Amino acid sequence: MAFLRGDVREYWEVERATRGVDCVFHTASYGMSGREQEVNVRGTEHVIRACVGNAVPRLVYTSTFNVVFGGQVIENGDESLPYLPLHLHPDHYSRTKSLAEMAVLRANGTALRGGAGLLRTCALRPAGIYGPGERRHLPRIVRYIESGIFRFVYGDAGSLVEFVHVDNLAAAHVLAAEALTAAKRHRAAGQAYFISDGRPVNNFEFFRPLVEGLGYPFPRLRLPVSLVYFFAFLTEMVHFLVGRLYNFQPLLTRTEVYKTGVTHYFSMAKAEEELGYEPRRYSLDDVVQWFKDKGHGRKPHSPSFKQLLRDVFLMAMLVAVIFSYIPVVGT
Repeated sequence: MAFLRGDVREYWEVERATRGVDCVFHTASYGMSGREQEVNVRGTEHVIRACVGNAVPRLVYTSTFNVVFGGQVIENGDESLPYLPLHLHPDHYSRTKSLAEMAVLRANGTALRGGAGLLRTCALRPAGIYGPGERRHLPRIVRYIESGIFRFVYGDAGSLVEFVHVDNLAAAHVLAAEALTAAKRHRAAGQAYFISDGRPVNNFEFFRPLVEGLGYPFPRLRLPVSLVYFFAFLTEMVHFLVGRLYNFQPLLTRTEVYKTGVTHYFSMAKAEEELGYEPRRYSLDDVVQWFKDKGHGRKPHSPSFKQLLRDVFLMAMLVAVIFSYIPVVGT
């Protein structure tokens, strides 16, 4: 395996990385940074252009549930669902991922340079990804748990979402690449597929083994989605105002509130039938152990003054949000 450091925003670097290969897996994306348009859209355009120029016959794009989901309830949805209108996406990440997926699927059937055949493309729409070593969401969740921020859950206790273990997702990518070959009659060409573990579950109950496995109590307080959504809106506004001077990760975004608190799950029938996708069953046990091996987990000690001060601050923030939220709801 050869590694090349590069930037998808620079076409020449993408062109160099795609020389002499017969399949590209495009997984790079960006969110909550202001760079979504450059990375998610322009970067994807560079990948498509490089595939055509270097006569790469297969391109598998890693998309997202978000291309069809924007906070509405979806139960056992399938690939016949239309794209969510771009202006209804609450964040630039989801909007630009939609634009990128559309571009990839439109590129299916494009003639390759030198008459070397046609470009075959498909898109995988994974659920929330988990597994040992995942560095985007799980470390953030553990940081919230260990810092005492994870004091409440929200939404209906019966709401259901989906996740996908990284090994299942990797297997789906391999199957998708194979389904773009002549041997498989290009059956995946121009198609999108929802990919998950196939086990809808309440978002917070899914993470209960992680919380308790690290030795922390699971929260009992449950807040309404609308209140937490309002809080996320405020944090996004702060990010918008100061992000150029100090780029930070908001505690929650509006999209994350919807994705974790509103029911949306999808059928795997198309992926099973056309790709031969058969997700294996996983738990969070290996994730808990991975974090323990990294030194995480609750350690017995008395709360420090700093921790008490932080707890008071968090409660003050929550009270402030509630009181600013009540008149908004009333109007």
